[in-house]
Amino acid sequence: MSHFPGPYRSDFSLRPFRIAIPQSELDDLQNRLARTRWPAELPGAGRNYGVPPDRLKQLVEYWRTCYDWRKYEALLNSFPQFTTAIDGAKIHFLHVRSPEKKALPLVITHGWPGSVVEFLHIIGPLADPKSHGGDPADAFHLVIPSIPGFGFSGPVKEKGWNVGRIAHAWAELMRRLGYDRYGAQGGDWGSAISRALAAIDPEHVCGVHLNYLPTPPPPSADISDLTEEEKARIANTQRLRETPPGYMRLQSTRPQTISYALTDSPVGQLAWIAEKFIEWTDPSCPIAEEILLTNVMLYWLTGTAGSSALLYYENARSKGRFRPGAAPVGVAVFPHDIQLPVRRFAELQYTVVHWTEFDRGGHFAALEVPDLFVEDVRKFFRRFR
Repeated sequence: MSHFPGPYRSDFSLRPFRIAIPQSELDDLQNRLARTRWPAELPGAGRNYGVPPDRLKQLVEYWRTCYDWRKYEALLNSFPQFTTAIDGAKIHFLHVRSPEKKALPLVITHGWPGSVVEFLHIIGPLADPKSHGGDPADAFHLVIPSIPGFGFSGPVKEKGWNVGRIAHAWAELMRRLGYDRYGAQGGDWGSAISRALAAIDPEHVCGVHLNYLPTPPPPSADISDLTEEEKARIANTQRLRETPPGYMRLQSTRPQTISYALTDSPVGQLAWIAEKFIEWTDPSCPIAEEILLTNVMLYWLTGTAGSSALLYYENARSKGRFRPGAAPVGVAVFPHDIQLPVRRFAELQYTVVHWTEFDRGGHFAALEVPDLFVEDVRKFFRRFR
């Protein structure tokens, strides 16, 4: 039964969707950027205090004078997009069917501060490998939703959209699309959502591929013979759990308060997101400024700074914890991610059948190292075809 009353309660239609931002909104953005009120910087502060003003001013100047939203609006519109109402919420998603009839359906979920923009570089190679130098047998039908409260799936209208509820929505979305057997892939929040999806829809999820997996050691775990690398990973995970970063604390406790600043100031929204793209990525695999700005635009144009932060708030109050049970799990480990998993602890919780340690890449692997990301996804899911 839906948690939501109203006209969308029993509306199962899939509506074609096309992005068409009014020029007036782009003009307003330009005006706001030109009138930015810059804060003072503490001399010698550096990155430990946040995004350095020089770096942010460079990004803002590029945004104001060089960035072309219409180019990326057209690129996003080159992929089939739809909206549907699930549990009273609007769900926006890309649905890219492969030309290969035996393609495996795959739902890919982003995280925060990401969006469907994260996957622009991997859609073609995954959906149509033949046209990208790959094996047609590795093809996928791709379903790439925007998390409720994010981008064109936002803002949400009611409380309660935590990881478990989103997973139920994804199961319903795949059912509506007619996919009886499918895989799930995700990083960041997408990792948690994909694991929850496998737990609540085990009859249909054939496998879960993750590029982010926290593995705090269970209380009963034997840690007497850990390698130095494993010790370092555990120490970092424990540090993050005991002293959560500022953005996490704020979004988990006061999402409405931060939303005023981010929804009113494009430079504030940019700084809030750019900091994570700077800190969580591999310096040797830089993400293009125009891709970063396109991701920021999906938050700015839809006014979803606050509603995307709600996921932290709702999940902090959620009692549900999901494991994928018997679903086979594949893990891709990229060295510059926020935290790195320990395989022996992952295997205590999950049915790990695939594990790859890469020498480059970070939290936004699909953008940083799309070639490595694509090949690992292909390799993991070959066993389920």
